[in-house]
Amino acid sequence: MTPITPLLQDTQQAAAAVRRLSNEQKTELLNRLADVLAAHVAGIMVENRKDLDRMPESDPKYDRLKLTEARIADLSKSLRDVAVLPDPAGQVIFERTIEQGLQLKKIAVPLGVVGVIYESRPNVTIDVASLCLRSGNACVLKGGKEADFSNQYLVALIQNVLTEFGIPKAAVTLLPPDRAVVNELLTATRYVDIIIPRGSESLIQFVRKNSLVPTIETGAGVCHAYVEKTADLAKATAIVVNARVSRPSVCNSLDCVLVDEAIADTFLPMLTDDFKKWNVEVFADETAYAIFEKAGYEKLQPAGLDDFGREFLDYKCAVKVVSGIDDALSHIQTYSSRHSEAVLSQNQSLIDRFLAEVDAAAVYANASTRFTDGGVFGLGAEIGISTQKLHARGPFALEKLVTEKWVVVGDGQVRW
Repeated sequence: MTPITPLLQDTQQAAAAVRRLSNEQKTELLNRLADVLAAHVAGIMVENRKDLDRMPESDPKYDRLKLTEARIADLSKSLRDVAVLPDPAGQVIFERTIEQGLQLKKIAVPLGVVGVIYESRPNVTIDVASLCLRSGNACVLKGGKEADFSNQYLVALIQNVLTEFGIPKAAVTLLPPDRAVVNELLTATRYVDIIIPRGSESLIQFVRKNSLVPTIETGAGVCHAYVEKTADLAKATAIVVNARVSRPSVCNSLDCVLVDEAIADTFLPMLTDDFKKWNVEVFADETAYAIFEKAGYEKLQPAGLDDFGREFLDYKCAVKVVSGIDDALSHIQTYSSRHSEAVLSQNQSLIDRFLAEVDAAAVYANASTRFTDGGVFGLGAEIGISTQKLHARGPFALEKLVTEKWVVVGDGQVRW
């Protein structure tokens, strides 16, 4: 394997050129990239098809890998959305003159070189590049081998636009898909300022354990919906079905339904028609199993302990009947990945308690967890959903791709 250190050195050098871009130049660059993306839809889809042909459609990652005309159009739109967002770099956070006459400013500055490790989602290539360039950062991308044709084509488009603007191509660098380069990236403390793993729990844990470069996690999503006894059951049915089937392979999709025992006999059979339509496999606890079985639902398995706290990323979900709010909160506390959690209820005091007590990046009342998304939240795009508590939490987007710098201006002052 060829060492990647020379690539990382080039990216670090290119970062200075990105920092020098004005707000107007960054906006113009991203709009130009949006035009280029729209003009190359056919080429993108040809390369994406090469990747898709290497993966069985039954693989849960297939949908993540797939780029359609509509999805490419969304990527182009997201570039324009990011282009008009306020530039977080250069913002004055704090300003004062201290007793010694020194003028102090604390300003937001780019992180520098952002390394992102991700798996089968080529849209991440565009999202990360756009957010990094808008905030004045260079980036190093380590995509998965399953998306390599797509990623290479997309990065080539990005680099052509960078060249048009006089920015070195290395400002957006795609590393070889070989997993062996990951260890070198994780120890490149001299050239890379932050590492962001985006993907499976195993990838995130590997990066946490092995990286010498500071990391920001974008965590796996084990998302719950608690259907409380006062819930509007028609709305609850629509929310649960949407959260599970609208795009099952993404991190904000629903993995576990908790149902109050007072309404389980009524609510669970209401799910069966839609679950049958989408061929959802249910892993149910003993009580829920008996209710589904009586309702004639066939894609049914008894839930094992490993099925709770499991991110399915497929047309599958766990279902458990709980005795009330305390039981539901205890289950979520035990099994949640702290991504997105929802309560479906008409009891306002109970809703308030759920929203206050549940420890997650996003908490919902009477809405689908599928809304946890940087674009939906008005952030333009996202690098991922952070489930940790330091630096960034929730949709990790433009405003979090900066750090701070103190600027001190004096007139000959010394301190003895």
